[in-house]
Amino acid sequence: MKRALQPWSARSRAVTATAAVAALSLALSACAGSAGAGGSSGEAGDGYEYGAPQEDIDAAIADLDPVTINYQIPATSMESPQSPMGTNFKEAVEERSGGKITVDLAWNQSIATYDEIHDALADGRVDMAFTLPSYDPARFPAFNALNDMLGGDPSSPMLGEMIVNTVAADVAWKTPEILAELEDNGVTPFVPVMASSNYYSICTEPAPDLDDWQGLQVRVGSPAANDMVDHVGGTPVSIAGVEAYEALQRGTIDCTLAVLSDVVQGGFFEVAPTLGYPTETSFPRVSGAILTGTGVEQLPLAYQQILFDAFDQYYQGSLESGIGSKVDAITTVNETGVDIEEASSDLQDEVRSFAELLREDVAESGVIGDDIVERLDASREHWTSTIEEMGYEEGGEFSEFDEWYDPETDYTPLATALFEESMLEHRPS
Repeated sequence: MKRALQPWSARSRAVTATAAVAALSLALSACAGSAGAGGSSGEAGDGYEYGAPQEDIDAAIADLDPVTINYQIPATSMESPQSPMGTNFKEAVEERSGGKITVDLAWNQSIATYDEIHDALADGRVDMAFTLPSYDPARFPAFNALNDMLGGDPSSPMLGEMIVNTVAADVAWKTPEILAELEDNGVTPFVPVMASSNYYSICTEPAPDLDDWQGLQVRVGSPAANDMVDHVGGTPVSIAGVEAYEALQRGTIDCTLAVLSDVVQGGFFEVAPTLGYPTETSFPRVSGAILTGTGVEQLPLAYQQILFDAFDQYYQGSLESGIGSKVDAITTVNETGVDIEEASSDLQDEVRSFAELLREDVAESGVIGDDIVERLDASREHWTSTIEEMGYEEGGEFSEFDEWYDPETDYTPLATALFEESMLEHRPS
């Protein structure tokens, strides 16, 4: 079953995309978004030291006028399992700024769609947003090269998610090609690569075995997922995530690869009542990013620092969204009789084989350095050990996740460690 990578392989994507991106560096717009409204007349002003007490923050912003920023997140509403990635951040920023910064949450793609969001950030229509550079590999080849490297690791419902998201952010902050690529597009990273959650197969009929995937019509959201489905014998279909429900309902597709927060939010189990999951490997991810635009860049320095320093609560909310949504998914599975099956060893072997081929291809392309495999391995080893030392542990199987997962789990110690080791040098100053 092993197949060579098709023309959409990482190397060919990277080589053609690098030339394209070099030609489209965007100039920062002089037009400020809502974030700049009522600021300090363009003067950056004084900031405060990282870790400073609240009274120092209060002093730094005492003479500043109130501002409002809009932050577009993928959640459809406050009730969405994805809302904590916005609400936790909003609460922290507004509290630490004494109410001088208001964070308006924009739901889903209400201001700008994923295909225009980076331009909207650069021209000031949006101040901060979850974006999907993985949807545009020609414009973001370095980002997509790292995204291609994130599949294939053993999958576990809690620790696996913590490790891959921490590693993705860590390595991204230390990869100049990714940071330069974002800068060229007029945006600033808050999380340059957000690995998001594990992807699962949501199908209209059970498909746990490799034979089941032969000719299977599977919705994918990235070039890596496209190539993986082809590698195992399926037929990849590239459609927007918001169209997946209807496509499953009509039988246009047999399966979608999706994170469980999207599955719960979108009600996918209503039309595709089977959930497949790997354990020895993982499906390719469709990574995102949290980026800020020109409106935030024009804020007073202390305001920029308050936003940046609220990473700990953003990260808490992000992992609550990604990991905690599995409780909702497994609860729905148990209550509605959704079929849940671990992928067979033959299917997982082919998924892992694909991931190994893709990693080799990315490393040979040199898009993010020919040492990327070694850097990823070192980061995985470091953060796996750190997470273990912090006392995080899993209490059971994925199918029993709703029984043993503690929704009050505090991820901020991990967030602080990542911030201080990988992000602090990038703090606005």
